[in-house]
Amino acid sequence: MCQRCAALSRRAMFGGAAALLAAAAVPAPAGTISGDEALRRLLQGNARYRKNHMDVRDYAAGRAARVATHRPIASVLSCSDARVAPELLFDQGPGDLFVVRVAGNVLTDEGLASLEYAAQFLGSPLVFVLGHRGCGAVEATIKAVHDNASLPGHLPGLIDRLRPAVTAAEAAHPANLLNAAIAENVRSTSQAVATAQPLLAGMVASGKVTVTGGVYDIATGRVSLA
Repeated sequence: MCQRCAALSRRAMFGGAAALLAAAAVPAPAGTISGDEALRRLLQGNARYRKNHMDVRDYAAGRAARVATHRPIASVLSCSDARVAPELLFDQGPGDLFVVRVAGNVLTDEGLASLEYAAQFLGSPLVFVLGHRGCGAVEATIKAVHDNASLPGHLPGLIDRLRPAVTAAEAAHPANLLNAAIAENVRSTSQAVATAQPLLAGMVASGKVTVTGGVYDIATGRVSLA
């Protein structure tokens, strides 16, 4: 074999190996897992995170393949709190999670449209609403409800979205109102997502999409279903 042919052969061999590695790093195509399976993967990832046994990943592998495909296993509506990073606390890799983040993990029209997009066009089978202990947005809402405090800028709009969860939690006279309101906000938001018309309600009813939620404890690293 001539020197030039040998070089070409080696390039083809290494190129094929690179393509196989890239393909192996691509998330499973939509429809191959259910919402329940996606939830199981998230909770298993959270268990690894808590134990500090997170999967070792080559973040360079699969970059080229991710240009051509976008198939997240789950969508996460999360608080914007800098201490809450869904990809880390669920130990998921690039392309695995479609994340919408907003203070208080409230459901805005734009956030709902994003979740609809992930379900309808990316095939994401799970929507997970992720609250967290010590949420400042919920705490501010409690203070606003009790003290009738006036807040600057667009914060009153955020408070208005969280107020129903605080009021509902308060009616049960919990030992810890903040924790109860955070959990209630996750539950009520999950219900709003699951019944959202015109797309998600039908997809949930048909079993194509699963909606659930949980609360992340920053101190322990655990995500508990709400």
